[in-house]
Amino acid sequence: MSWNRLACHYLRPLVLAAASLLSVGVQAAEPLRLALIEGLSGPFGNAGEAVYRNLLWATERVNARGGVQLPGGARPLQLLRLDSKGNTEEALSMLRSAVDQRAGFVLQGNSSATAAALIDALNKHNEREPQRRALFLNYSAVDPVLTNEKCSFWHFRFDAHADMRLAALTDELAQDRGVQKIYLIGQDYSFGQHVLKKGREMIAAKRPDIEIVGDELHPVGRVKDFLPYVTKIKASGAQAVLTGNWGNDLTLLIRAARDIGLNARFYTFYGNGLGAPAALGDAGIDRVLAVAEWHPNVGTPSSDRFYESFRARFPKPEDDYVHARMQAMVEVLVAAMEKARSADPTAVARAMEGLKYDGKTLGGMHAGQMRAADHQFIQPLYVSVMKKAGGPGVRFDNEGSGYGFRTLRFVEAARAEQPHQCRMKRF
Repeated sequence: MSWNRLACHYLRPLVLAAASLLSVGVQAAEPLRLALIEGLSGPFGNAGEAVYRNLLWATERVNARGGVQLPGGARPLQLLRLDSKGNTEEALSMLRSAVDQRAGFVLQGNSSATAAALIDALNKHNEREPQRRALFLNYSAVDPVLTNEKCSFWHFRFDAHADMRLAALTDELAQDRGVQKIYLIGQDYSFGQHVLKKGREMIAAKRPDIEIVGDELHPVGRVKDFLPYVTKIKASGAQAVLTGNWGNDLTLLIRAARDIGLNARFYTFYGNGLGAPAALGDAGIDRVLAVAEWHPNVGTPSSDRFYESFRARFPKPEDDYVHARMQAMVEVLVAAMEKARSADPTAVARAMEGLKYDGKTLGGMHAGQMRAADHQFIQPLYVSVMKKAGGPGVRFDNEGSGYGFRTLRFVEAARAEQPHQCRMKRF
């Protein structure tokens, strides 16, 4: 037997064994744990599950391209599901569970009140136990106070806050000369209260001729029949309704408006999903407006590919609720870890400050920047209006309803940006 054949005969098993061990090592790399703390059951469970699908898809895409590239080797992302049941005390308990499971990154958003409590708890925890610090990535809690008076080095917000959204909505409202009377209605907690207060101020500044004929708060997640509220709206003669309601509180409000035949435009934060378009049907055409960082009918090739990929991953019509900001949040986190060359939360926080995201890992769409001063992500906004799917500018419908949304107003990131009052203690 020749030397070459002899070497191959004896070395081949060793090479295969080494390759096998290497493969096991890659697969067994310690995952980077992201703890989703959200109401996955209860009155807003549908909204929590929609978040989970978004974040699951985001982490799957990162892992499919090899995970997070760090000096010690590539590491996969692992998404933990921690059900807060929509309760702030339960969310704080889940935070303790996340830390115990060595999750360095906590994700939450579907309640500004819960987000404020998590920020306070993490501030204390990170000071008390620096060896087990964690970052809080916020995808939907939009009370402006969270990046102003309550700003924290450990908190990063990836949604446009309420004043940014309201500015875009009320700019559009100011152009609607058919509105002479408007009714304000919202959920009775920090976010809902702020939307009504600030909405009143912005309307007065931009359209002082509009009469505010109602200003009402209702319990969060406990109203089963909005007919009494909508009856008052109809009796007021309002041609428009401004609301920050989300989840079932929005769907039920809009359904009651349809049932009573309320002929008014709804200026909403979240009217483009979670059953709202189907609940209204034809009655919502040209009457329901929404504001968001993106929507499926943006109309660019990269946006279309992005949306079609999500629908291929989650083909059920009821699962159709995708957010560009949640995808960008995970991508920015990965970019910050790779920039820091570490998964240490303190190092990642420093790397995330000021980080510009070019959107390339999302196929070339939705660029933005994490403002270092207050940890507010600066991104574009779209105001859109409900239309029949298939018409001009409405290629895609929402949730198989036959209705989609068409862009009315595009707000560039620089224009959406607003001043802040953050005085942050850095680490």
